Amino acid sequence: MDTDGTYGTDEKRPPRAGHVPRPAGPPPGLPPKPAHAPAGPGPSLADWLRTPRSSDGPGVWTYAHAPRPAEEPQVAAARTLLSGAVISLLACLLLWSLLRNGYIPYWRVPPRLFTPNDWWPPLGGEPLLGSAGDVTMRLYELVVVSGLLIGFGRLGNWAEAWRRLVVARGAVVQGVFAAVGALLSLWLLSQHAVPVRQLVYALMPLEGAGRERTASLVHSADIGVYAVVILLFVWIGLRRHPDVSRQSSHTPGSVASPGIAPGGPDDPVGWPQLRGAGLGEIADRLGAEAGSGRMNDVDYARIRRAWESVRADPSRAVAFADSVRDKGAGACVHPSGARDLPVRAARHDLLARQVLLGTVDDSARNPYGRRGTRLALDPAVLGTSLLAVGPSGAGKTRQLVRPVVESLALQALAGQAAVIAVAPAGAQLGPDTAYDVVVRVGDPESVYDLDLYGGTTDPDEAATLLAEAFVGDVPGLEVRRAATALAQLLGPFRTAYGRFPAVPELRELLDRVPGALDVLRTALEGAGQHVMLRELDARERQQGAPGDPGPALADRVALLDRPAFAGFFDTTGQGRPFSLRALEHPLRVRIDLPERGHADASRILARLLLAQFNASAAARTDRSLFAFLAFDDASHTLTPQTVRGLQRLRSANAGVLLTLRTLDDVPEALRTPLLGAVGCRMAFSGVTTWDGKRFAEAWGTEWVETRDVTHRTVFADQPLTRAIHAFRKLVTGKAVTTDAVTVRQVERERWSASDLAHAVPPGHAVLSLTSVQGERAAPLLVRLSATG
Repeated sequence: MDTDGTYGTDEKRPPRAGHVPRPAGPPPGLPPKPAHAPAGPGPSLADWLRTPRSSDGPGVWTYAHAPRPAEEPQVAAARTLLSGAVISLLACLLLWSLLRNGYIPYWRVPPRLFTPNDWWPPLGGEPLLGSAGDVTMRLYELVVVSGLLIGFGRLGNWAEAWRRLVVARGAVVQGVFAAVGALLSLWLLSQHAVPVRQLVYALMPLEGAGRERTASLVHSADIGVYAVVILLFVWIGLRRHPDVSRQSSHTPGSVASPGIAPGGPDDPVGWPQLRGAGLGEIADRLGAEAGSGRMNDVDYARIRRAWESVRADPSRAVAFADSVRDKGAGACVHPSGARDLPVRAARHDLLARQVLLGTVDDSARNPYGRRGTRLALDPAVLGTSLLAVGPSGAGKTRQLVRPVVESLALQALAGQAAVIAVAPAGAQLGPDTAYDVVVRVGDPESVYDLDLYGGTTDPDEAATLLAEAFVGDVPGLEVRRAATALAQLLGPFRTAYGRFPAVPELRELLDRVPGALDVLRTALEGAGQHVMLRELDARERQQGAPGDPGPALADRVALLDRPAFAGFFDTTGQGRPFSLRALEHPLRVRIDLPERGHADASRILARLLLAQFNASAAARTDRSLFAFLAFDDASHTLTPQTVRGLQRLRSANAGVLLTLRTLDDVPEALRTPLLGAVGCRMAFSGVTTWDGKRFAEAWGTEWVETRDVTHRTVFADQPLTRAIHAFRKLVTGKAVTTDAVTVRQVERERWSASDLAHAVPPGHAVLSLTSVQGERAAPLLVRLSATG
């Protein structure tokens, strides 16, 4: 199925404004295998598709996720468990000994009360061996022993003690304890302490048998009883408890869901959604491609996305079927022809549109239900925008920006997203061949240019965006007045020449270069554009007046009118400018800014790109693609208008990633609004206490239970008690005290500024998430491991 701007096409057309540019490098041939799941050393594509996915909150890595209980189960300490088991065992032995030796009377009476009298001898004597009374008494004794074992076993929690103190320490320890238990049981049986042998004797036909026959039967019965006991303890020594086996492969307390059965009606490898629509032949073709290894995860996600578009527009069904029939796994390919990225630096799950970021630290700072679980990002949380703050070297680029950009680049290949990465030149965001468009501002070898006006044809809109970029960070200068001044020049220029002015021409108009305004006026007079002449006259009247934004605009435009940028920002149509109006197409774009030699110009361009993105994302008519803009360094990029624009991106199926070295790179008046505008906040290891204070205020407080212990010295009144206390103090060196425990609920910060500055280990970050639907995840301490 070939659809312009969404899937592949064999036509060769020159680039046009608003259409998808060609890739920055030559399209690869066969798709390389990804370095992570589902290819490579991980599971096959079929196993990857059949693995269950579940989520119990935003940011959960759903692939094979086993949910944990929300509250931590009450687990007794090992010492308490051991002492309880030993004491209960000794108590059980003591009670049975008292019963067996007659120290507790009348415990043998119940069998006589519920059985015929002729079973028992007169005057309460012992029944004859082998009689009905003998069998009944032995059964009764065995029931009493079993009851004692079960009762004291539950009282002392023997099963839990066996699992945690023996089985958990390995098969060798388990075997040793089973052997000791077998020897102890055999000794008790040999001493007739447990009425097992007596019961067997009572059931045997010993009456009337000779001495040798009786001895032979008793010997055989003993061997049988001992063999059964030995086999029982052999089974106990070899059996691994399922809870212990589960803990070796899953998070404690979690239960993994079973996978999808191969060949079943819901098997995703067989494409049941196509079969349900009557396209059995197409489903068989795709199933064969998946089974033979010719399909990767990007192919599956891309074709599934194409099928969703067919369901939305049934007129595409024929083209979809023909494309799959002809190309198999290569159907509906991305316009660049790529079916995978050249290299992957993180682990991705395209079925859930997630990228693995790290693992939630298994510490008391995190909620019990999230400890040890994996954390991932997807468009559901990135749609609320993410702000990350951390010093240089904390891992913002390697462990956050690149994995997120890489994930959205894969989704762009699957026709699900459009991603634009803005970074200083030289940032490690992947090779050029991983992008469709690479704009190197200031590099003469750059294939693509940057559209300074964002693809718009409205002078007022273009003036507003340029004013935001040029003077949005200038204190005391109204952006509205600057936009009006620019519109008074851009409108007449476009009316006269059919295009917007290039940077040198705009600078001349703002600097009032002799002849520049006269030439423009002459062109307008010749065209009879009297309305635009009034705009130009208004600009001339305002020049030089108090508060005129013209000089400030001219100074900022001069930063872009440098020899290094000669040939860039062309408006004559001779170059190949990239415009953010192309967000309706699944693009992968990287824009390199000349941060090293032209820092001020880079900041202007960064502000311009953010303003254009806010405007273009909200103005899209087709919002089915998730649009994302990632800044590797957003220092001095934010303005009041762009911060307000971040909140509107949620409803536009778009988001922004902003990384900062410190919040001091944002105007003080914008720090609190910025933290409130983004839904996801991330503090890396090494942030200052000043930055930590802002995050602590944004994350708020929670109710926690505290325990205050007060030690009070005990003063004895009796002489003997005082002597004992004096001796205890002489031995221990401490006075005798009693403890008073006070439990109360207090309100505390989830993460204090001091904890964020000093308690976050290297390679970790504290991250809070909010989904577009409003689901929230409390701040989590995460061990980052997205790249390696």
